[in-house]
Amino acid sequence: MDSFEINKIIAAVLMVALLVIGIGKLSDIIFHVETPKTPGYAVEEEQTKSVSLTVEATTEEKFDISALMAMGDVAAGEKIFKKCAACHSIVKGGKNNIGPALYNVVGRQVGSLVDYKYSKALATYDKEWTFEELNGYLLKPAKWIKGTKMAFAGLRKEKDRASVIKYLNQNSDSPLPLP
Repeated sequence: MDSFEINKIIAAVLMVALLVIGIGKLSDIIFHVETPKTPGYAVEEEQTKSVSLTVEATTEEKFDISALMAMGDVAAGEKIFKKCAACHSIVKGGKNNIGPALYNVVGRQVGSLVDYKYSKALATYDKEWTFEELNGYLLKPAKWIKGTKMAFAGLRKEKDRASVIKYLNQNSDSPLPLP
């Protein structure tokens, strides 16, 4: 192939590019649409935020922990807990790993193990690990207790959370009665 044929190919590509750009400009001139001075409707962000906060608050108030716990299964909880076992131990007398030991966790004060260094958020969180607290925390730890060091995305499925909570409750010297 000589240079004259290469020049023809390059010229053809450039002509196509110019033709596409030209047709786009020409169609903008022919079909010119002016944008309206005022939008058709205005979105009020503050109102949207308050509505979503109200919805979250009402769903939290109406939450039935006994119905959730009825979904759970201890055997399934043991399987799901394998995700947690990378950082937590569940055996009696188990050592703290990256996360604290979770034997006897249900009913225990949050951040109360003496030989584990909790984040400031967990150390000052003045509640017990109830079924409700564990459910909220396992759903999304960073959202439930802001400032926690636990970098776990959470368990989205209610059945999975209920199963893990039942498994944690079973791994205790005196398991709490289910709600």
